[in-house]
Amino acid sequence: GEGCDAETLALPGVQEQLLDTLLDAGTPVVVTLLAGRPYALGRAVRESAAVVQSFFPGEEGTPAIAGVLSGRVAPSGRLPVSIPNGPGAQPSTYLAARLGQVNEVSNIDPTPAFGFGHGLTYTSFDWSDLTVERAAVGTDGEAELAFTVRNSGDRDGTEVVQLYLHDPVASVVQPVQRLVGFVRLALAPGQAARVGVTVPADLASFTGRDGRRIVEPGELELRLGASSTDLRLTANVTLTGQVRVVDHTRRLHADFGVTTP
Repeated sequence: GEGCDAETLALPGVQEQLLDTLLDAGTPVVVTLLAGRPYALGRAVRESAAVVQSFFPGEEGTPAIAGVLSGRVAPSGRLPVSIPNGPGAQPSTYLAARLGQVNEVSNIDPTPAFGFGHGLTYTSFDWSDLTVERAAVGTDGEAELAFTVRNSGDRDGTEVVQLYLHDPVASVVQPVQRLVGFVRLALAPGQAARVGVTVPADLASFTGRDGRRIVEPGELELRLGASSTDLRLTANVTLTGQVRVVDHTRRLHADFGVTTP
């Protein structure tokens, strides 16, 4: 019934056995999942031709899936969760601190098979020409970045640019990285877009040891990628000045601007 937990993240029943048998046949297999949770896919992660994660797509899901499988539709979705590597994985999030990732403390590797934000389509994209307006900004300022994304394949496609923030010197333990912005780029074959991003220092705020939300001076990494595990460009920025207390009026979003020739 609904609302039930699972003892394991292996595919239910004999579905994994069926999938392994199909993979043994040597015919290319596209795994299509209709499921309410992310399952561990075993050999299919390495040996299948492709994996389509549709979750529960609803009454119009069948034509949508058919469009993706036939190539009529170029998929542009991205995973809102991570797909585990093994059936014994615990519920996890990409927002883990350092000890929540692979480390020398535990013998278990929690690295997902497919990370948060992952998603492919029928073309490819090249990222290049990152520029940073200022390497140092105040704790009340904003960083400005720009870079180019080009559709390097032969089909129309949509790239989802994701901006992650990494704070290596925070006084309170933080996630190794967290998503602070994204923008979708629909590009024709060979077309390029110049993407500008304004990142308020407010996005680096966190709850300090005294319970107040603060922005601290120090080094930051602004990571640009196609997913949390596929980072393409990194901008190093230093916040300067005094610790600044922020409240509900703080800026909550990075601003993206896109120009195409």
